[in-house]
Amino acid sequence: MRPLRNPVIQIILSSVLAAWMRFCFATIRWSYEGREHAEGVWAAGGGVLCTFWHSRIGLSPSCWPLDRAQAAKALISLSPDGQFIARAVALQGFPAVRGSSANKDKADAAKGGSQALRDGLKQLKIGALAVTPDGPRGPVRVMAEGLPLMAKMSGAPVLFIGMSCNPAVRLNSWDRALLPLPFGRGAIVYDIARFPAGAALSDVTGPWTERLTAVEARADAITGLARL
Repeated sequence: MRPLRNPVIQIILSSVLAAWMRFCFATIRWSYEGREHAEGVWAAGGGVLCTFWHSRIGLSPSCWPLDRAQAAKALISLSPDGQFIARAVALQGFPAVRGSSANKDKADAAKGGSQALRDGLKQLKIGALAVTPDGPRGPVRVMAEGLPLMAKMSGAPVLFIGMSCNPAVRLNSWDRALLPLPFGRGAIVYDIARFPAGAALSDVTGPWTERLTAVEARADAITGLARL
């Protein structure tokens, strides 16, 4: 049996990971670009889709100040690995909506896609929903249509977030996920968009992929982290 499938091991490891992340976030020297976009979202309150590539989920709590921003939940997959990550993120104040941002028809049976879509839209009526549009299994930096679909149905703005830190640990996972190390340099870059009136999902998936990749690449350039 894989260790992460054991609930006791999940609880222990997720608690350790959450504590480590909090320590790292407190000691990293952060810089910001495009923060006016996030400030506008926080001032307005209400629903917003926050999106970043799956490899940066370990940095995600750093981009959302709980003392200033609206309540946020994270859309995290139903896989055992997703449960482990969900626990670590929830311990930092971001409970999970369980499901997948993959294409809805493919997600229904195995990932609870329909229920995740309904729960996500419900959350967007009152607060923020974080989505990794290439999760839970990739391909890396390839956006599925789940994010554009939720943006179209909800009318909520989409906040693209690029996060980076250096030095960092890269896991041997499909997305080479990034975990922070303390006392380094960090960067968070924001951009914002809304679903264009009358557009099809396919019209925005490509441009939004480019914009999300661009903010991540910019954050890596600021910290000096090598791109993979």
